[in-house]
Amino acid sequence: MTEKDIYILGIESSCDDTSASVIHNGKVLSNIIANQEVHAKYGGVVPELASRAHQQNIVPVVQQAIEQANITKNQLSAIAFTRGPGLMGSLLVGTSFAKSLALGLNIPLIDVNHMQAHILAHFIKNEDKTPPFPFICLTISGGHTQIVKITNHFEMEILGETIDDAVGEAFDKTAKILGLPYPGGPLIDKYAKLGNPKAFQFTKPKVGNLDFSFSGLKTQILYFVQKNVKENPNFIKDNLNDICASIQYTIVKVLIEKLKNAIKQTGIKHIAIAGGVSANSEIRNRLQLAEKNWDWTTYIPKFEYTTDNAGMIAIAGYLKFLNNDYANNSISAKARLKVTD
Repeated sequence: MTEKDIYILGIESSCDDTSASVIHNGKVLSNIIANQEVHAKYGGVVPELASRAHQQNIVPVVQQAIEQANITKNQLSAIAFTRGPGLMGSLLVGTSFAKSLALGLNIPLIDVNHMQAHILAHFIKNEDKTPPFPFICLTISGGHTQIVKITNHFEMEILGETIDDAVGEAFDKTAKILGLPYPGGPLIDKYAKLGNPKAFQFTKPKVGNLDFSFSGLKTQILYFVQKNVKENPNFIKDNLNDICASIQYTIVKVLIEKLKNAIKQTGIKHIAIAGGVSANSEIRNRLQLAEKNWDWTTYIPKFEYTTDNAGMIAIAGYLKFLNNDYANNSISAKARLKVTD
């Protein structure tokens, strides 16, 4: 089979989004995502409801992805799916479907590490520029905060990571303290654009040079809000934009300082971001400034490849397909996987 014939179907079901994507020769032809709005009223993802919604969504989402790619399922070269990490019930839906489809079509099955896929989204051929090896990637999401050194597509080393809460979790839990609906991270970003980032001062966590900690900051914000609301019941309403701007400023400052430390330690100045929180406008702005001020070369993914999506699963599957790196049909989902697994 020549490279021009390679069509990979990617399936992503690690959390609450059901997604399917078709990639041809590294280029995305379709990337369909079905969101689950059912979780908003619970203030977070409910695993049982998520797995049920995946069961309802997966067939129409895969069918739509194939149709939008303007191919038939018989043209597919392989099926790539998220093996983990993620919610076990959600992962099982995608894993079972992928195994059945690959078996029915008699084509290879490829398991994909969700965290590696976030990083490998930078190699989708629709992207403007691709980072050269080696590069540093800041992976930031609701479940992960890591600085990873990437030596090649599948050789990765964790240089630093959070010792407690992930940055996305910190944003969402802080938003909850402010009475904002779930998911709150994007709302903090929205209100922060209208506020003064230096209106309120928060202490940065004291941990190792390349590690992160956000639980203390979250507690500090909770006490700050409680104290001020006691003095002025309208404090949040009167100062929402400034509070959000100050919180976001503090968190982003921590992320950038850790990246500076990683560059100092490794000498690598090619810096990428990946994961859902990489959609944050302040992080993107600060990285673009870093390119001008500190001679970094930064790689920022398109918004559609930041949150959980099957495009990133398909590109990871495509790269593994080129290496003939296939999975056995007896493979099972794994809720806990490191980016190095």
